[in-house]
Amino acid sequence: MSRYVISLGGNALGNNPEEQKQLLVSVAAPIVSLIKQGHEVVIVHGNGPQVGMINLAFSESTSAPDMPLPECGAMSQGYIGFHLQNAIHNALSEQGLEKQVATLVTQVVVDEHDPRFQNPTKPVGSFYSKEQSEQIVAKEHCVMKEDSGRGYRRVVASPLPVDVVEKSMILSLLKNHHVVICAGGGGIPVIREAGHLRGVAAVIDKDFASAKVAELVNADILVILTAVNHVYVNFNKPNQKKLEMVGIEEMEGYIAEDQFAKGSMLPKVQACLSFVKSHPHKTAVISSLEKAVEAFEKKTGTIFVS
Repeated sequence: MSRYVISLGGNALGNNPEEQKQLLVSVAAPIVSLIKQGHEVVIVHGNGPQVGMINLAFSESTSAPDMPLPECGAMSQGYIGFHLQNAIHNALSEQGLEKQVATLVTQVVVDEHDPRFQNPTKPVGSFYSKEQSEQIVAKEHCVMKEDSGRGYRRVVASPLPVDVVEKSMILSLLKNHHVVICAGGGGIPVIREAGHLRGVAAVIDKDFASAKVAELVNADILVILTAVNHVYVNFNKPNQKKLEMVGIEEMEGYIAEDQFAKGSMLPKVQACLSFVKSHPHKTAVISSLEKAVEAFEKKTGTIFVS
């Protein structure tokens, strides 16, 4: 039996609640297959599009007050977690498995002096044209940046996770053989002030949060599921090359060459490296949702070893 932390991208969860519910039926199937084999599972999901839509809906409303990002993050944890635990519960029931699935509203501690607060890089919300983005900036006084050739998105600060406030609860749930959904959207970012916790306007990268959760629960395998089957170097060039089994020094060399897109593949690679560097003899995998079963068995994807 192994302990898995599975990281699901927010962009793979659909553009609205109904679409999300339908997509999660197919996402649940390989996860339930893993559970059926007796493995322990912790799931972390993204929320970039969803938290941005929630924030924008409140900001454009004429009757509701603006909603701060920490509260928007909590809302997204709730409704994505509900859909995810519902899909997994139903799939477990179809397999005759009586396991409980719990979504934990999770606070993740960040350093208030993290320099990333001064350089917003994390895309949230929908894609817009250049003209639309300029109108949003004029109205909202936010930062918009072009994202991977797909349009402009709002960007916010993305500090690194330091600790998970509810880590003991995650471990307690695992000890009692429950499936855990936690740190949704990277967790609600909080800072510690004189023994108190205070939410801050930021979005933690869910891959870094997944690596931190994997570290704190002593996971055996971290699996990041995204839109592609492998990590590539020279991506979309004639000499494109897919990476299969990779080591720490090799990947750090590629990072030094700027081989991976910032805000896209780079944090996934860095999260996997962080996990395998701090946990000798453990494994991280980046692969696609479509190849999830093979990725869980380390038969496909880019596999990181120390």
